Amino acid sequence: MVREVVVYPDKRLKLISRDVESFDEELHTLLDDMYDTMRAKNGVGLAAVQVGVDVRVLIINIPLEDKEGEDTQPRENTLEMINPVIVEADGVEVFQEGCLSVPGFYEDVERAKHVKVEYFDRYGNKKVIEDDDFLAIAVQHEIDHLEGKVFIEKLSYTKRKKFEKEWKRKIKGQKSLKI
Repeated sequence: MVREVVVYPDKRLKLISRDVESFDEELHTLLDDMYDTMRAKNGVGLAAVQVGVDVRVLIINIPLEDKEGEDTQPRENTLEMINPVIVEADGVEVFQEGCLSVPGFYEDVERAKHVKVEYFDRYGNKKVIEDDDFLAIAVQHEIDHLEGKVFIEKLSYTKRKKFEKEWKRKIKGQKSLKI
């Protein structure tokens, strides 16, 4: 089921997510719904807090190279991370990021180039993953959501002020269209 994505500046995006304690059917339904939502919104990652559920759950599905007529984000390639913790991070990478909770806005963000993350899968099995490519960036972005942070908070003061001004104008324009 596709769920509504929480959009900035909704205060729910500031919530610090709680650890998952039960690896049950409710969690599996959340993960399945998050996948459906991420695909419907053309995203590559989604944190549970972005669909209004403040638990430490995120998913990532980086598209494969486009092959004629084939799904570039097959379900089996989805990385489901429960209670993720970054245990190692080093290097520096600047990457242009966007976010389903800040639709239509993209900006360069500095993050660690390499990360090692410990997490659990949907069945409660402990896992470890290491990456120094786009997946490392995506994992850091989604874990930020679990900590109540949105990528725009990583922008310089000047870029952040410019964003806030443009965002308010965009939101005001959307409200006037609905009247």
